[in-house]
Order: sequence, then C-alpha cells, then structure tokens
Amino acid sequence: MKLADHFTRSGDVLFRWRGNLPLLMLPLFALGLVDARLPDPVPPSTRLAQGLAVVLALVGLAIRVVAIGTAAEGTSERSTVNPRASRLRTTGLYSLARHPLYTGNTLTAIGLAAFTTRWYLPVIVLLLGLLYHERIAAREEAFLEERFGDEFRSWADEVPAVVTFGARYRRSDVAFGWRRPLGSEFHGLLTIASVVFVLDVLRAWLATGRVVFDPLWTGFFAVSAAIFLACTALKKTTGVFRARG
Repeated sequence: MKLADHFTRSGDVLFRWRGNLPLLMLPLFALGLVDARLPDPVPPSTRLAQGLAVVLALVGLAIRVVAIGTAAEGTSERSTVNPRASRLRTTGLYSLARHPLYTGNTLTAIGLAAFTTRWYLPVIVLLLGLLYHERIAAREEAFLEERFGDEFRSWADEVPAVVTFGARYRRSDVAFGWRRPLGSEFHGLLTIASVVFVLDVLRAWLATGRVVFDPLWTGFFAVSAAIFLACTALKKTTGVFRARG
C-alpha cells in the first residue's frame, strides 16, 4: 500500500474520534502531574501559569467557534463517518489555514498539557497532535480534491495546512452566527473544564492523599456543566440552534 493511501485509510479511523484529542491524552496529562508533584495549595506563580494554560485551551475553542460561526450552508458539515461538503470554503480563517478546526483542537490540547506545568508535555502533545490530525487532514483533502478538483488544488497551493505565514487574509462572506457554534461546540467547553477539574483533583490527592476540590476549577467545571445541560436540553427540545437565513 502506498504511504499516501495508508494516511488516507488511517484517517478514516481517526476521523470518527477527531474531536476527542484532549480526552484521549488525559492519561498522558495525569502522568505529567505525577512527575510534577505540585503542592497543595499551589504557589501563586503556578496558579498564574495554570490560568494562562486554560486561557490557551479556550483560545483553541474560540478558533473553532469562529470557524463554525462563519461557515456558509454546505460547508463544515458535521459527520463522524465520512467527510461531507457541497461547497469549498476558502475565506475567513480558511484563507489563513486549510484546517483551522484542527489548529483549534491542537491549541486546546497544548493548553491542557501546559496545565500540568511540565514543559515537555506541550511539546509531546504538539507532535502527537500534528501526527493525529495529519492523517485526518489527508483523508479530508483526498475527498475535497476529488469533489472540487482544480478549485481545491488552487486553494491548497495558496493556503498552508496549519501555518499562516505568507497567507493573505480574505474576509469571510458570511456574517458570524451564534446558533451553529453554540449548538455544536458547547461540549468543548465542558471537555476543557472536565480535564482541568480532574487534573487538579489528582494534583491535590498526590500532594495530600485526600480528595480536595479547588474552588476555582470546581466552579469552572460546575458552570460548564450547567451550560452543557442547558444547551443539551434546548437542542433536544427546541430549534433554537438551527441556523436561519
């Protein structure tokens, strides 16, 4: 089997799990905490570093929200089986990178890795994230090239896969709408909050031998869980998240 065909075939498998990178890496984050052996309570400098790490994780989520919120009908269609698209998206964030959603996923995973305060974990996660998404991107691009032909090839020649150096921003022709990203990305906030909450409980247990709930991260988790439950109920019982116009 050609290497390109292997990338495409393995991308089919990973495609189904493409939104779960932070959860898949949770055991790796836990090992980083075991190595860090942070005290309880953590020093203010460590607290600040962890806060910045969470901000980075949220920036990754924000990139996904912007990309999905400015998507035209027929683009960025959500599927866990096969890629689908009736239009090729080339403006907005897609004029800077061909895969901004995976850039957002990787930044979120790096932020959660940095929460452990072990410098090498974000490096490992970056490399694993590139390897993980490379296969998925290969599968999607094979589909897009077959579907859109020269239009895709022209766009791919001008826009890098993930690095934006040299790319020229083209404003999205679709105004941002909150319905689609709020209806599809609310679980992302809970994922970030859950990982942070579990990691901090593990940190405290390693330091004290007791289960201790930090008010900040427990509150973050509780608010995120409430948002998740509310959005889930609204999505199941109403059409409020359906894009209009």
